[in-house]
Amino acid sequence: FHLKCSILLRHLRWHELNKNPVEGFSAGLIDDDDIYQWEVVVIGPADTLFEGGFFKANLTFPHDYPLRPPKMKFITEIWHPNVAKNGDVCISILHEPGEDRFGYEKPEERWLPIHTVETIMISVISMLADPNSDSPANVDAAKEWREDPNGEFKRKVARCVRKSQEMAFD
Repeated sequence: FHLKCSILLRHLRWHELNKNPVEGFSAGLIDDDDIYQWEVVVIGPADTLFEGGFFKANLTFPHDYPLRPPKMKFITEIWHPNVAKNGDVCISILHEPGEDRFGYEKPEERWLPIHTVETIMISVISMLADPNSDSPANVDAAKEWREDPNGEFKRKVARCVRKSQEMAFD
């Protein structure tokens, strides 16, 4: 029963997204026969170093969604403190629910079953605009962001934005 409800909820949210798109991203199923695998495109937010970029990512839902969070992985190269070099996104909203064993995050900052694709993507867009270098997934990007955001960090992000634009229509 729970699995059927979860599938139905996800399907309804997908239809809702198509009827009422949220600015800054697009999302859809990779394959109409697999509701657990989504492709999203995050549009680099205005007035940020990521402006003009088109960053593709996969959102993979667990079979016990919404009790557990999906995983998000950028397919397009992106240089950011909260994105691991392999593309894995590391933000609180995508962390397993409950207490943080390191004491860094409050339980309400972590995954909650009320979160949707929209709330996840709004958090990711916010992450692009305001990186958290205190808890990085990419230590090198975090160091560059803290020490010289308008130097090497900016150059690497600009290269990623250019590459994303070139790949956007592939």
